[in-house]
Amino acid sequence: MTQDINVQDQQTDIAKDRPRAYRLLTAYTQNKSLIKHALAVEAAMRAYATKFGGDAQEWGIIGLLHDFDYEKYPTPAEHTIVGAKILREQGYPEHVIRAICAHADYNEITRDTWAEKALFASDELSGLITAVALVRPSKSIMDVDVASVKKKMKDKAFAKGVNREDVRKGAEELGVPLEEHIAFVIEALKARAEDLELLGNQDAVTR
Repeated sequence: MTQDINVQDQQTDIAKDRPRAYRLLTAYTQNKSLIKHALAVEAAMRAYATKFGGDAQEWGIIGLLHDFDYEKYPTPAEHTIVGAKILREQGYPEHVIRAICAHADYNEITRDTWAEKALFASDELSGLITAVALVRPSKSIMDVDVASVKKKMKDKAFAKGVNREDVRKGAEELGVPLEEHIAFVIEALKARAEDLELLGNQDAVTR
């Protein structure tokens, strides 16, 4: 019993160890855009943890690592599957691994916890918001609002890799209006604008 408790404590510590998680992310991911996406989803997850009473450190790491295997293992047969194996070998707890695997619909895992729902909801939307910021004259997240994001959502030629249906579905699973969800994630990303390199040209930000 004591040994089991020690293992659980160790897993809990690992699940809150951001430097370790970041080292794992960068060991498997070299693409700068993918790293910034991980940081963006981390920011959204930490913000949602505060909203839903979760552990911000743990939720942040779930966001940070949700795509850590994607660059090397991008296919549905590999992405999250290989990652889950690596995370288990690293000693991460099963609920963290499950949350990460649940963000990929093809795994057919029901999203039951707030952390699982928040990850799915934040993933595609964080990418869309970042893309919107980068096409603004200021290239700044500070110049992004709900209206500009919704406008770009309707433009199918813009950020084609973003699954609009997943953005809508994510808000539904969280039980919040789409506009509220977009506004929440925008604010979460604004709080990490410097790390995300989305401060842009402040002189060009719309006043």
